[in-house]
Amino acid sequence: MNAELQVRAARLSAFPLKDYNDYIAGQPNATPYHASAWLTAVEKAYGHVAWVVTAHQNGKLCGALPLVEVKRPFRASTLVSLPFCDLGGLLADSPDIAAEIRFAAQNLAASLGGAALEIREGGPELLPEECTDLTGDTKVRMLCELPACSETLFKSYKPKLRSQIRKAEKNGLTAEVRQGSEAIALFYAVFSRNMLRLGSPVHSLNWFKELGRAYGDKMLVGLVFKGEQPVGAGIVLVQGKQACIPWASTLEEYNRLAPNMLLYWTLLAKVNDMGCTQFDFGRSTLGEGTFRFKKQWGAKPYKLIWAEYLNGEQKRVSMDLSGTGAASVSRLRPLIENIWRRLPLAMTNWLGPKLRRYITL
Repeated sequence: MNAELQVRAARLSAFPLKDYNDYIAGQPNATPYHASAWLTAVEKAYGHVAWVVTAHQNGKLCGALPLVEVKRPFRASTLVSLPFCDLGGLLADSPDIAAEIRFAAQNLAASLGGAALEIREGGPELLPEECTDLTGDTKVRMLCELPACSETLFKSYKPKLRSQIRKAEKNGLTAEVRQGSEAIALFYAVFSRNMLRLGSPVHSLNWFKELGRAYGDKMLVGLVFKGEQPVGAGIVLVQGKQACIPWASTLEEYNRLAPNMLLYWTLLAKVNDMGCTQFDFGRSTLGEGTFRFKKQWGAKPYKLIWAEYLNGEQKRVSMDLSGTGAASVSRLRPLIENIWRRLPLAMTNWLGPKLRRYITL
């Protein structure tokens, strides 16, 4: 290792956040998830410990890896970069620096009782011929480049897509972009009902409130209304010129009115006019419905690579994320989801977060 290069791991609470965020802001591959706000919200909402592994050269920050230590009951801890989202991963000024940070992260995992290390990173765009060779379980990151303004963006859409957006408006739906606790509460009213319909444990309301506090004006809440009733909602995070949408939901009984089309258009137009040049639609399974939905907005598939390390050895590097759970759980999943859907909303909103804090996907 270069004698002038210093690599160390520190608790988030012990690291100068301004230095970290200034470095992230200057990195072209940084995502909104890399911001210290994500780590801060994870600690405050769920009590997990956040770490940063950093490299300094001649006193200057030249690399960083954000990590969260997730302690599950009766199991060894996992260090994840990052939980509850698709990405995190290394940001460094050179491959050599990245290698040193990765090595230090493995040592940190070993010092935490032999914790597993999981690093989630994005890769290059997938060419059409590459897509045909991949399995149906392959997960990809859907990215869309944005033009100078929303007017140009709207004109770039095919007539069918433009008509679907107008259809929602003709159906009497309206949309707004808001911020603050009231907007988050309206989002959660839609989101929690949709997660119950899907049979999946929901994040806590406090998680979204902590995100709002941590991100401030870098977190937007898109809301679609039928009269006074919120029927669609989504959250967008912004970092530099990139925006991402980790969560979006609509109420099933209103889907015939196309609230999802108006929701996505409203958020896309907002961030485009804010100066964002790239929109991250998030993770999709190659070729499935959500993949096709995002593709119609101009999104293209990019590699999404998750690497696992245990006891200093790389165990898996894959774009097929189905392997992250045991096969027995996969077989039981339809039954579990069906039982969950039958529970009252108040119960799932209470019980769901107690489970969701340990589910890092």
